[in-house]
Amino acid sequence: MDARDSSPATDGYADGEQRRDFVFVGDVVRVNLALAEGTRSGIFNLGTGRSRSFNEIAGTIVDRIGAGAIEYVPFPENLAGRYQSFTQADLSGLRDAGYGEKFSSPEDGIAKSVAAWDLEQL
Repeated sequence: MDARDSSPATDGYADGEQRRDFVFVGDVVRVNLALAEGTRSGIFNLGTGRSRSFNEIAGTIVDRIGAGAIEYVPFPENLAGRYQSFTQADLSGLRDAGYGEKFSSPEDGIAKSVAAWDLEQL
């Protein structure tokens, strides 16, 4: 992956190096079901507690599918200074509510998603 020079529009992050706390949708469902069965309600941050770059995730998808390439598009000027370039969930509220299960790694979540997609294509 060839990330270009960092840009002020993206808070100094190089192309694709912005970071998110990616979470597998199956984990989101599992958390919602567990909390629905409990007595604690509220609004909780949900994620793995670890941020990963868009480049890492895109590379994992390309590797898993065995095709494709990462292509960068210009950052929209209207988002300059307003885009959140880094997110990472604070899981302390969720843990305090009694949810202690581990979350899937992005690699495992992507593998499960691609496997489900492959089944849909049959």
